[in-house]
Amino acid sequence: MPHSFRSDAVTALLIEWRRGDALALERLIPLVYAELRKMARAHMRREPAGHSLQATALVHEVYLRLVHVDRMTMENRAHFMAVAGRLMRQILVDHARRKRAGKRAGAATTVSLDDVSAQDQSIGRTEINVLALNEALDELATFDAQQCRVVEMRYFAGLTIEETAQAVGVSTATVEREWVMAKAWLYQRLSNGSRDDDECHS
Repeated sequence: MPHSFRSDAVTALLIEWRRGDALALERLIPLVYAELRKMARAHMRREPAGHSLQATALVHEVYLRLVHVDRMTMENRAHFMAVAGRLMRQILVDHARRKRAGKRAGAATTVSLDDVSAQDQSIGRTEINVLALNEALDELATFDAQQCRVVEMRYFAGLTIEETAQAVGVSTATVEREWVMAKAWLYQRLSNGSRDDDECHS
């Protein structure tokens, strides 16, 4: 199915879902399943070897949580994928918390804050605690909610600059600027946090 036609079909089903047709979500998932799997596999590649949460299970958990989200916020494919990305963030954080609860202090799940695009080299590959990333994003949201949304959509949902701009309702130039600034802030915040943790455990 051509991408443009699939996007139109997704939008039509989202409209039906917003109007109260609960079965529209079941018809929608097959249209976006491949993208959700791709998104989930990208997250799994960032996880350390032996991670117990698999891509298929991550997609399944997203589907279960979609039933309880505010469907009125999703107008098109970009909005839907942004919500799915946010749900994946929550699921990964919940999984990391459960894993940490079953381990000794200091044994934390890590992810790579790697580049979304091959051309974007401002941060590179930095191993970070997934819980630390979640806390940093929560902190970022307190003073710049838009930058936090851009990170969620680019990093967790895997949306392009254009798709992120559409979902947020701003220009592509704004998204590019916010993305660079947010990554720079996160890099500094997480680097400082890692040094603080090292000092506390030294």
